[in-house]
Amino acid sequence: MNVTVIGAGLAGSEAAWQLAKRGVRVTLCEMKPRMMTPAHTSENFAELVCSNSLRGAGLENAVGLLKEELRRLGSIILEAADATKVEAGGALAVDRHGFAAYVTRAVRSHPNITVAEGEVTALPEGEALVATGPLTSDALAEHLRGVTGGENAALHFFDAAAPLVTFESIDMSRAWFASRYDKGTADYVNCAMSETEYKAFWKELCAAREAEVHGFEDKNVFEGCMPVEVMARRGEDTLRYGPLKPRGLRDPATGREPYAVVQLRKDNADGSVYNLVGFQTHLKFGEQKRVFSMIPALRNAEYVRYGVMHRNTYLDSPRLLDRYYRLKKEPRVTFAGQMTGVEGYVESAGSGFLAGVELARRLRGEEPVDFPRETALGALSLYVSDESVRDFQPMNINFGIIAPLGYKVRGKRNKNQEISQRSLEIIERLKAEVLG
Repeated sequence: MNVTVIGAGLAGSEAAWQLAKRGVRVTLCEMKPRMMTPAHTSENFAELVCSNSLRGAGLENAVGLLKEELRRLGSIILEAADATKVEAGGALAVDRHGFAAYVTRAVRSHPNITVAEGEVTALPEGEALVATGPLTSDALAEHLRGVTGGENAALHFFDAAAPLVTFESIDMSRAWFASRYDKGTADYVNCAMSETEYKAFWKELCAAREAEVHGFEDKNVFEGCMPVEVMARRGEDTLRYGPLKPRGLRDPATGREPYAVVQLRKDNADGSVYNLVGFQTHLKFGEQKRVFSMIPALRNAEYVRYGVMHRNTYLDSPRLLDRYYRLKKEPRVTFAGQMTGVEGYVESAGSGFLAGVELARRLRGEEPVDFPRETALGALSLYVSDESVRDFQPMNINFGIIAPLGYKVRGKRNKNQEISQRSLEIIERLKAEVLG
């Protein structure tokens, strides 16, 4: 049994790992480091090109449930995340370089996986799993358009990454360590802004010059990666009710909630680099430095990476894929990751996990595992393959696509916790079948 996996991002690495664990010989094709994209900087697999956060860790969050499902079922991505996590309050964040190195070591050392470096421009013969991500090379993208049904089979949106600054360049006399509502440990650097400071910052942010991105319009931006300047243009207080909300944070210098707060999250285990939370942007680099320096604690900040924006391409999956991420018209071809329309690191890993497991089972002559809509893994694959979805857009996992309980539970948090517990009971019943 042999499978070619194209792409060693989160989805491709997870799929290759699951296939190899089940005795399938995998040729893992990765174009890095011979060919890089505008968003990639490292030759490691599973590179995190945007935030270093895998989002909420608790079971009251749908992404927390998805992580726990993957953790219990033997995901290499969750194993790596747990091994390289950094403090981030109620979220699971990782040292991005340590995380990618962990995945790379594990995948490269597996005896059933052979890594082939270089660009793939066309599907090979035999079983293939395509996980080339939203930045698929032009040559392969053109080939896939022909395989999947032409130009109308592919859609696109834009997303962005936030800047990174060195910790030593942050003015801690204007900032303090805390987590919102004192949840967890004091994991965030909080940069306070007065009303006057905020309004001046907001005005300059709205007027700042943007880098040119071909085809970019505000309406084509994925909501979960909304550039901070696009958000600012929606109104003066939009940021104060979004990433700059002061609620649950008290400035020790005044004893009061500030007018606005910019939060910075640790980006590596050493704590030498911090990420500007919610500051995805496509401003020109000089404008980023000028405008973000208006945040008092960042007046002299040293940037190790400016924010960038890139175009992401994804498939019209409800018309093309089944619930196991297989191409309906040519089932020997499976897709996984963001190109299927799942959005987010964990969701990408989840699609790679399910696609890899089911492909291995099919090659062994076994029936697919029924991950129902009561589970996060099942809900995500069923959404992606739901032919009734007309205006298909990239989707993060959320409780809205997971089957409801069918009875009332008081309080949203309690209801979500109960949905999660129901899901994990199902996962425990499926565990022997999945891992067997």
